[in-house]
Amino acid sequence: MEASGSWDAIDWNQIEDPRSRRSSQGMEEFLLEDEEVYAQGHGVVLLNTDEAGIVSVTNFRLLFVSQATKSIIELGTIPLSTIEKLNDDVKLQSLPRQYDKKQPRELLQVIGKDMRVIVFAFRPRTKQKNEVFDALRRYTKPSQLWELYAFSCDPSTVDKKSDPKMRLMKEYHRLLSEGSEFEVEKYYFRNNWRLTTVNSSYSLCSTYPSQLIVPKSISDEDLWQASTFRAGRRLPIISWCNPVSGAVLARSSQPLVGLMMNFRNNADEKLVSALCTQNVDANLPPRKLYIVDARPRANALANGAKGGGSESSSNYPKSEVLFLGIQNIHTMRDSLSRLRDYVDAHGSISSNGSSSAVSLVGDRRNRGSTWGGGSLNSMTQFSSMLGEWLNHIQNILVGASWIAAQIAQESASVLVHCSDGWDRTTQLIALACLLLDPYYRTFDGFQALVEKDWLAFGHPFAERLGIPTVSENGGSQYELLRQPSVGNLTSSPSRGSLGTPGSSSNTSVQSQTSNNSSPILLQWLDCIAQLLRLYPAAFQFSSKFLVDFMDCVLSCRFGNFLCNSEREREQSGITSSCHCMWTYLADLRASGGSFHEHINPFYDRERYWLPLVPPAAALAPTLWPQFYLRWTCPPESQGGGLESHGHSMRKKYEASVKSKEMAESRSRDIKMKMESMLTDLQRERRASSSALAMAQRARRENVAIKRAIQTIGCTVNFSTNENQVDKSEEMSYSFRREADTVSQQDDNADLSVSISAIEDSLVSETPSNQVCESLCPFRSREGCRWPHAACAQLGSQFVGLKANFDAFDRLSVKDCYFPKE
Repeated sequence: MEASGSWDAIDWNQIEDPRSRRSSQGMEEFLLEDEEVYAQGHGVVLLNTDEAGIVSVTNFRLLFVSQATKSIIELGTIPLSTIEKLNDDVKLQSLPRQYDKKQPRELLQVIGKDMRVIVFAFRPRTKQKNEVFDALRRYTKPSQLWELYAFSCDPSTVDKKSDPKMRLMKEYHRLLSEGSEFEVEKYYFRNNWRLTTVNSSYSLCSTYPSQLIVPKSISDEDLWQASTFRAGRRLPIISWCNPVSGAVLARSSQPLVGLMMNFRNNADEKLVSALCTQNVDANLPPRKLYIVDARPRANALANGAKGGGSESSSNYPKSEVLFLGIQNIHTMRDSLSRLRDYVDAHGSISSNGSSSAVSLVGDRRNRGSTWGGGSLNSMTQFSSMLGEWLNHIQNILVGASWIAAQIAQESASVLVHCSDGWDRTTQLIALACLLLDPYYRTFDGFQALVEKDWLAFGHPFAERLGIPTVSENGGSQYELLRQPSVGNLTSSPSRGSLGTPGSSSNTSVQSQTSNNSSPILLQWLDCIAQLLRLYPAAFQFSSKFLVDFMDCVLSCRFGNFLCNSEREREQSGITSSCHCMWTYLADLRASGGSFHEHINPFYDRERYWLPLVPPAAALAPTLWPQFYLRWTCPPESQGGGLESHGHSMRKKYEASVKSKEMAESRSRDIKMKMESMLTDLQRERRASSSALAMAQRARRENVAIKRAIQTIGCTVNFSTNENQVDKSEEMSYSFRREADTVSQQDDNADLSVSISAIEDSLVSETPSNQVCESLCPFRSREGCRWPHAACAQLGSQFVGLKANFDAFDRLSVKDCYFPKE
């Protein structure tokens, strides 16, 4: 393979030492607002694509600009917060053929949380790699929250009106009042719930929102007592309610029942029982309450040894306890890591620099049984890894679908919890709401759902993403340890310090993640992508929107997903200091109009305005190619999907619409020109008609004059050649004729008019003289006395002709005009 950016194509002697220049020189056109360059490496090769360029470490990202095209390479450009691990001791098992194996090379591997594994090859015998690596180690793991790029913007440019607490109140209002999807006259159960401000100072539960929806029959004092019986004081709270059926979807953490499961709390039992209201119709059976524990039963029993556990249906009337068997955060993290490594090793674009790494490093005996970059043995291994990850996705899908089915079909109430109530619980609650309420399947509803169940109810984004947050006393420290799922349940849910992780490490591998990082949000988005595949017309947003949404969260470019709770975000002043991700995504969609790639072209709200209850047989997930394969198999990640074909068709339709608009614009211009030409033509026609009328009038006058002249004994001859006129016998008058039409005559020819006198004998024999002799009343015995007397012929035959007798009197007829006898 010949590539302009290959290792051998670089002239190392012509590359200037980066220490002799400013690190941001020539990079201004590629930087975002308030983005600064900290370190640079020149002549660096991205082994994934074998392309040379400049790699820069900024306060926001690792930026790679191609040396050949002078443009940003997306694969080699990754936000610092998205980097999970750095490794400067890379041992590649295969290298591209054009590389000289004797050529020294310094490699740096970057592993991302977005399924990306990239390797940079630095110029040998320089300090460029060390400078870049040291900068990455320092800035990918900041010691303080406000060292993140999200805080680098000018506070005056932040929209202060974008308050998440006000948006949460708006969503509560939609659920409890006229903003709901249901008819107003059917709001029977609205009076069963109330909005309380008992947690306005976050003293009831530090990881819950300031306002909560609770049963109306439960007092604030009951809430205080019930909170002591739940881990982290996360008592049962209503997340969604159906005002028609009265069914509710509630969430909490595990109860503190102890090892023997014999601890009870009257306030907690009263609160849980209040979630199950009576049916309006007395003929219907009593409403049932399902208590869904997202954990495997064995894990729940293990937590009992630490003070936790699960409910007993005997303590909660009309209830049934079920376990979903969803694994913990550590299992999910390890499963995704194995899937990422395999996808990178066997994709068409690999960090090894080869698309067929398996055939080079796999079993030598099976090398002939390879296809598509993988062997039969490796494909079996991949099926195992993929099946492990998809099994986790399926468990979440099945659990959320079952919860939605009980609420939609049986009008039952459901209480969901896991250990802490902020990971698996959030996944199930948010996915069930998405299935139950069509509003959450729109752009505005998706935002409201995320801000309610993920942000307001305290999903620990800082811990799961591995970024700093604020401490209990308001100070800033890199806090990554929250109360573990199997830890001391009686302790405070606050996090402890890890010391000073911002300091440099001497190890060759540096991890950005902590022991509590996990792809919880990614799994939820994966489940939505599976539902999009099953119901392509039920969602207003597309799979591409989900990918970009996840990228925005991982990048920490915006303040919405920083910290671990609403309280911490309010304490750190994020709303007034950082830009809003929702505004960015909305502006992005507005820039593309109705054909933007975030918009689902198949969305049909009228068809899917009811809850979605997918059958269990349909919940067989597949790999989400738009996210997992976009870096290693770009063509396969976009091709073949219904959504991608739809966007392709919409782009073609958009192009045809633009062409139509341009054609219509040209048609309007042509029509205006035609109308203008028609107006000019009508003006010319009027002028022509006027000229024709004048010509006809002149013709009639000429005929009348000719006849008048003939009555005095003269003849009139017209000719265009002066030689045809007998000058000895005629009186001539010449004038220039102005031609208005094309003719074969010479334009310079003169029109000659000859008037000749004729004999009286000839005149008397003309029909006109005969008429005069027989009919003229002025006739006398001497004959015609004109012009000395009146002439009846001039007054009758030449009607409308007014003779100028003075002109005739002045006409001198000389004797020479007449021939001699």
